[in-house]
Amino acid sequence: MWCTKKTSDDLRQHDLKALIPLKQYSYAQVKIITKSFVERVGKGGFGTVYRGTLCDGRSVAVKILKDSKGNGEDFINEVASISKTSHVNIVDLLGFCVEGSKRAILYEFLENGSLDRFISKNASMSLDWMTLHNISLGIARGLEYLHHGCKARIVHFDIKPHNILLDENLCPKVSDFGLAKLCKKKESILSPLGTRGTIGYIAPEVFSRMYGSVSHKSDVYSYGMLVLEMIGARNKERADQNSASNASSMYFPDWIYKDLEKGENERLKGSGIISEEEEIAKKMTLVGLWCIQSSPSDRPPMNRVVEMMEGNLDALEVPPRPVLQIPPAPLQDSSTLSEDVSASTEV
Repeated sequence: MWCTKKTSDDLRQHDLKALIPLKQYSYAQVKIITKSFVERVGKGGFGTVYRGTLCDGRSVAVKILKDSKGNGEDFINEVASISKTSHVNIVDLLGFCVEGSKRAILYEFLENGSLDRFISKNASMSLDWMTLHNISLGIARGLEYLHHGCKARIVHFDIKPHNILLDENLCPKVSDFGLAKLCKKKESILSPLGTRGTIGYIAPEVFSRMYGSVSHKSDVYSYGMLVLEMIGARNKERADQNSASNASSMYFPDWIYKDLEKGENERLKGSGIISEEEEIAKKMTLVGLWCIQSSPSDRPPMNRVVEMMEGNLDALEVPPRPVLQIPPAPLQDSSTLSEDVSASTEV
């Protein structure tokens, strides 16, 4: 029996190496890398993140997942699929650990942390419009890659500021694939998954099938809400005024439509000239509003979103106002239905 078990374990390790093109670490090695987990940089529903250092001096983020039961096939499938991705706007996985019930993921450490640090109410600095546009475009390109550039489409299901990491040049990287699901590209519709994600970013069809089927378009909705939150953060005073007067305005920012209409009327009365910053802000606004349409079929796919973000403002029309029947919740300080992972450096 002992020999059979040993052979089975050997085969399992061989299969892991063949399945995942990443370095596999023992739990003892993980403890050395993190200096026995001395520097915690984040904690969430899926586990705790520590800063570590590889033998070559590189800083890494090490996510220790909560103890799991069973053989960990879901974890292996997740790591195997994400490890085969390679894109400038997707966080790089560097290794993993599977030892008994212990699960760990090692990935690049990004000094600037999450986008949330820069757009939250308490952010110490404000990003200019061009930087916000470049971050939005980078996120869109990352999602386009997940949806259209991989062999199997990856649907993230938890796009929000906490899960967008920024490098030293403020280049965004999509992270935290704890809720992600794979589907064949021909199968655009996913089976019912239960409510997952973070309130304020969850697509309406995830709440209720009356809006349509759950698919990669659910990520498009979350992306749209993220972009609109970035706009609201840039106009904090305006957003705060409206959220104070209308409790639902920060879940679906109806005031943005009013601002669009007001801006158009003012330009008709004036010279009609629009500044570069105004153009960027309006383009981000229109793209965000198209992405949060109630029906998934009315939302553009991410490859079209990239084209819209890169293209000319004159080519974009104002979309109709969505009609949502979902209880409102503020975008800021959002809570998660499937355990919110609020760490700033999560995969």
